[in-house]
Amino acid sequence: MPCYCYIVECSDGTFYTGWTTDPERRVKTHNAGRGARYTRARRPVKLVYLEPQPDKVSALKRERVIKTMTRRQKQNLTTTNGSK
Repeated sequence: MPCYCYIVECSDGTFYTGWTTDPERRVKTHNAGRGARYTRARRPVKLVYLEPQPDKVSALKRERVIKTMTRRQKQNLTTTNGSK
């Protein structure tokens, strides 16, 4: 089953990074207030970056790497590598 690492931009301009098998459903879940606690108070969110991964383990590792990036690095990632 394909997995994806993603970044959403929250309404306050912050980024949230996660992984999923269904990006569209995950964004809807975040926007419905049933996603991560971080995004509940920062709705709506919009998908700004999507990176396919071969499996769950790879997606989790990539998520961890992205979460250690600075805001500027995340912004560069979303603009240079394209978004969804």
